[in-house]
Amino acid sequence: MTMSRWLLAACLAVAACANDERSVSATDSVPAAMAAPETLSVATLAGGCFWCVEAPFEKVPGVASAVSGYTGGHVNEPTYEQVCAGTTGHTEAVQVFYDPSVIRYEDLLEVFWRQINPTDAGGQFADRGTQYRTEIFYHDEAQRVAAEKSRAALQASGRFDKKIVTAITKLEKFYDAEDYHQDYYKKKPSHYQRYRTGSGRDRYLDSVWGKDRQVSFSTPASASKKLPTKDELKKTLTELQYRVTQEDGTEPPFRNEYWDNKKPGLYVDIVSGEPLFSSTDKFDSGTGWPSFTAPVAEQALAFHEDRKLGYVRSEVRSAVADSHLGHVFPDGPEPTGLRYCINSAALRFIPVAELDKEGYGKYRELFIED
Repeated sequence: MTMSRWLLAACLAVAACANDERSVSATDSVPAAMAAPETLSVATLAGGCFWCVEAPFEKVPGVASAVSGYTGGHVNEPTYEQVCAGTTGHTEAVQVFYDPSVIRYEDLLEVFWRQINPTDAGGQFADRGTQYRTEIFYHDEAQRVAAEKSRAALQASGRFDKKIVTAITKLEKFYDAEDYHQDYYKKKPSHYQRYRTGSGRDRYLDSVWGKDRQVSFSTPASASKKLPTKDELKKTLTELQYRVTQEDGTEPPFRNEYWDNKKPGLYVDIVSGEPLFSSTDKFDSGTGWPSFTAPVAEQALAFHEDRKLGYVRSEVRSAVADSHLGHVFPDGPEPTGLRYCINSAALRFIPVAELDKEGYGKYRELFIED
């Protein structure tokens, strides 16, 4: 673990009023404290820093929640400091609670492989030690078989030159991590993004998976239709829209369609029509580009490390159409502290009055004031 993460966590631990540590056995479907429906299933996966594994899983359709914790060791009710010391045998892990009628366990494994380096037996990225090892903890025989098949298929794919060392182990007990670790990417988005970028995780995953890094899931009807080809897009998009979305271009500031648009409505991908941002999250950043504090749904976006300017930026793309949208920066206002700096040319604006007519009626609730 990096020193900055250790010190931050230690300070938060002292400030926390209480730690609610709950253990879950392999036979439990969900923690009692979650009061989750019995229809949910659970997957337990270890991929290094649990902050960086929990966040992407919570953006997956069909996932109700992801819980950070510890498992695989010999110490009961371990604390964060004990696990970090590397003497408990536990590893940081995440339990993913999902609806099997919406997403399969096998699909969750596909997401998992795209978060880790399965050939590294000494930890993950900047975090070293067995407390950051990768491991799949199965809850029943069906999960074990699925995990074995998935690992074998990945090895046979030739994606990795080295042997995959991710172990597949029966889950014994899972201990929820302290409250301040849960949803860390939401509570401390700026620090989370800096830590994630600095760890080198995204740089590695982009180099290994490229365009295959995103797993396709079901999408709104407006975005599930067949996507146009490049040739078709050249006919339907303007020259600027094509350059921005397909060639990672950037439009000029203050001379674009939506930078000062103050009308209430929904912003969708110009290529696929998938809903991306709402005017309720739009703010004036002074940069000359449309700026938002959050997307309408986390799973609508994909993120990639961008070093084109000689330093690291976090590129934002649409998950369905893979359109280049812009970048996200950790200098936005509350409540997220983020600034999604987006090109107008990548967007189409739908006023609230036209949501029903355009097929986005379910998003009308975003604009109802309390």
